Amino acid sequence: MKFRFNMAASIRFLVRRMVRDYSRNINCSVSCQIVRSSCPLNLSACRCFSDNAENKTTHFGFETVPEGEKTERVYKVFESVAQKYDLMNDAMSLGVHRLWKDMLLHVMNPQPGMRLLDVAGGTGDISFRFLDYVRSQEERVARRVAQANQTPSWQEISTSYAAPGQEEVEPRRSRAIVCDINKEMLKVGQQKADRMGLTSGLSWVVGNAEELPFDDDQFDVYTVAFGIRNVTHIDLALQEAFRVLKPGGRFICLEFSKVANPLLSQLYNAYSFQVIPVLGEVIAGDWKSYQYLVESIRKFPDQETFKGMIEDAGFFSVRYHNLTGGVVAIHSGFKL
Repeated sequence: MKFRFNMAASIRFLVRRMVRDYSRNINCSVSCQIVRSSCPLNLSACRCFSDNAENKTTHFGFETVPEGEKTERVYKVFESVAQKYDLMNDAMSLGVHRLWKDMLLHVMNPQPGMRLLDVAGGTGDISFRFLDYVRSQEERVARRVAQANQTPSWQEISTSYAAPGQEEVEPRRSRAIVCDINKEMLKVGQQKADRMGLTSGLSWVVGNAEELPFDDDQFDVYTVAFGIRNVTHIDLALQEAFRVLKPGGRFICLEFSKVANPLLSQLYNAYSFQVIPVLGEVIAGDWKSYQYLVESIRKFPDQETFKGMIEDAGFFSVRYHNLTGGVVAIHSGFKL
């Protein structure tokens, strides 16, 4: 299975990574100098400070792990569940996840000519919906134009011809790029696209949400559905989303959130912890991965906290819509 590889973008990605790592080393060195100067007798202070900076921890579900370990462990989770991912989504949500994704497209309201970046897009559900939505709009416009041209006026006939030496400009086609760090998920998505006959206007790229392999100001819409809670540094992923969006571009995130109603919350928790891992074992033969997925939902920030994080990344007009009582929420914001 082949995925898109852009040499120029990859070089720019490496340069950005080197600059970021260099900046971190500079900050660490400055901090060490401050520690040394403030306590000259404690020669190990700087070394201890540096070790603490390099050994930061984060959560992997309810488990505390080193930051450097989380990405690999999340990768293995989705590598394990990739083949049964779509079937499990239907089983776990009783098919409601399809309605949630349809609502995301309703909120997006994509227009012909848009460029979509679908991060953590895995098996391609959002991108498929995007392309279907846009093409249905294009067909509707084409039908209206055809009907109008059935009985054109003399003025419409004269203006329909291009002026001498002037060529008619073909409208830009819509395009979706599915970007995911997990190759197995992308393989499953590409196989689905082939079965559906969706090949035009669709690309598959291996990439990390925290260090996207794209230039600045490239996309009209950035989506991430049920993926951002799995990244190690959510703030970095949000900064990358802001970077790759064009001015005026829109960030849209569909993610599990916090249920406000106490009774619904109790029922939801009971179903999540007592039923979903069992479904994972029966359908996918993988209890642990779905236990992690349930726990990761509980560790994700609530609606207001995540809204603040999006605003901190630079987005404006940030708002959210709760779906199914807050089981999931759609957050959106604009890059001005």
